[in-house]
Amino acid sequence: MELDFDKMNGLIPAIIQDDCTGKVLMLGLMNKEAYDKTVETGKVTFFSRSRQTLWTKGETSGNFLHVVSIKADCDQDTLLVKVHPDGPVCHTGADTCWGEKNDADIFFLSYLQDFIEKRHQEMPEKSYTTSLFQAGVNRMAQKVGEEAVETVIEATNGTDERLIYEASDLLYHLIVLLTSKGMRIEDLARELQKRHK
Repeated sequence: MELDFDKMNGLIPAIIQDDCTGKVLMLGLMNKEAYDKTVETGKVTFFSRSRQTLWTKGETSGNFLHVVSIKADCDQDTLLVKVHPDGPVCHTGADTCWGEKNDADIFFLSYLQDFIEKRHQEMPEKSYTTSLFQAGVNRMAQKVGEEAVETVIEATNGTDERLIYEASDLLYHLIVLLTSKGMRIEDLARELQKRHK
């Protein structure tokens, strides 16, 4: 990747985003050396302007930022770094430098489908998801129906806790079915958005 370090006197902004939740965690600056070390180690390293040295996030706290992907913007002068954080990111102890909680939210469904798609490509043995793909569309559709019935039963005669559990099973099996048909959970979101308008 060819990056333009010249615009800001050898530094480029690096936006750090949780790959699982989609939350923006922090913003740091990298020089060429920090970028190279980040790529080499798989742990986010910044350049500290106040100390005039490199620092790997987590080297003191243990809350490392493990790199999932790095993308440059259209001008090649800003990075989007997706990570798996080991813990809180801010020096104050907060999850993010904006004081937000880094909880899984609706964005996690897209992440989950990415994981299911990987299962579909690799088909690892002893994986429940693999067994669903191997069983075929009819079995996957049947599982969606079974989980829908269990969700209805919990909604009408069960507990809130069991309703969440069964509805989660329903959503998981629906995502597996969509994946087998080459569709995404985002396709459902787009359809619902069209209806909302």
